[in-house]
Amino acid sequence: MFWRLLFALAITLASVFPAFGAPEDVLGLASQSTDKYVFAHFMVGIVGNYQLEDWKIDMAAAQSTGIDAFALNCANIDTYTPTQLALAYEAAAEVDFKVFISFDFAYWNNGDTANITAYMQQYATHPGQMQYKGAAIVSTFVGDSFNWNPVRQGTSHPIYALPNLQDPAEATTVAAKSADGAFSWLAWPTDGGNSIIPGPMTTVWDDRFFRFLNGKTYMASVSPWFSTHFNTKNWVFICENLPTLRWEQMLSLKPDLVEIISWNDYGESHYIGPSEPNHSDDGSSQWAANMPHDAWRELYKPYIAAYKSGASAPTVEEDKLVYWYRPTPKGVVCTGDSLGAPSGISMLSDSIFVATMLTSPATLTVQSGNNSPVSVSVPAGITTSNVTMGVGGQWFTVTRGGQTILSGQGGLVVKDNCTHYNFNVYVGSISRGF
Repeated sequence: MFWRLLFALAITLASVFPAFGAPEDVLGLASQSTDKYVFAHFMVGIVGNYQLEDWKIDMAAAQSTGIDAFALNCANIDTYTPTQLALAYEAAAEVDFKVFISFDFAYWNNGDTANITAYMQQYATHPGQMQYKGAAIVSTFVGDSFNWNPVRQGTSHPIYALPNLQDPAEATTVAAKSADGAFSWLAWPTDGGNSIIPGPMTTVWDDRFFRFLNGKTYMASVSPWFSTHFNTKNWVFICENLPTLRWEQMLSLKPDLVEIISWNDYGESHYIGPSEPNHSDDGSSQWAANMPHDAWRELYKPYIAAYKSGASAPTVEEDKLVYWYRPTPKGVVCTGDSLGAPSGISMLSDSIFVATMLTSPATLTVQSGNNSPVSVSVPAGITTSNVTMGVGGQWFTVTRGGQTILSGQGGLVVKDNCTHYNFNVYVGSISRGF
């Protein structure tokens, strides 16, 4: 009762004496926003042919998952960058979505202050721009040493700079101090950069960011996978149970913001968005074509809702399972591949992964190829299980009380031969009635 009376008094005082502030100021509780947002990293560099409707399709899919905005990774060498940024902002405003620019400093540099400022001045107040604590968010890929003070001074609307720091210790540098926080790219088991270490993923990097940021905003990263097979990078990270493990870490750590890596980076195999016909092909179709990841959005949705609500676990409202697995066992030698097998494969297991999403406990049975069926008891909620990979078809069944509630075959047959190495995963789901 005392607190209700004090709150009512605060409202009265605020209306009579505006300078007194809002009720939460009276109680000393207004220091920081409690809003939680989830973003997805979007590669503008592969959507030079996008039309307005393409942007809307992607945004609708993101909205249905609980994603609030796209971080628009853009380069200064692509002639279509201004056009596509304009379309993205227009689409966001039309569908009540948000976007913000993530300057890719593999292409931008510290001498580009004027151009970066011009972009922020153009879009900081746009209806499609993501605002946080009354300021327009802006981020980067790398760009650790960029000074945001001139951009801040040259933009008539406040900006909220969350650059990507490759090492959390950089938060103490002069350039990083010009930012409002930092974004981590370290969403996979690693010693830093592109080093690959055995899993599972830990929160060691998150803990370092929290410590070095010392109260500034931390935008943590979540990613389901990471494999790539270009001439310049040919590796696979150990991400096997990462689609659920990383979100469980987010629910425990409760970072200020979360950015999913990525919505559409097919080249690095960590996309969760749909395949759109107007994406350009940088060679990644060799491992991304006919390898959908859409079901990861189904898996992410309850985790995103839990993160935003502050819950410690996701709420499952419908029985479902989501599975993911590679096209071949790791030891298969591909006959037509001049690059060779990617680094990191020795740390992988040959497994089929299944995340059960259950309203009450049940039994999961997986038959992988010619292997004998394996059954495991799984609790209510979301649980990731794995069984040894077998060559051939993959079958999944969930029973409860002697009744089959979920049953289906995986969408990809595991083979013991290949032309090109592919350490991407096929992701699918099985729901009741399907």
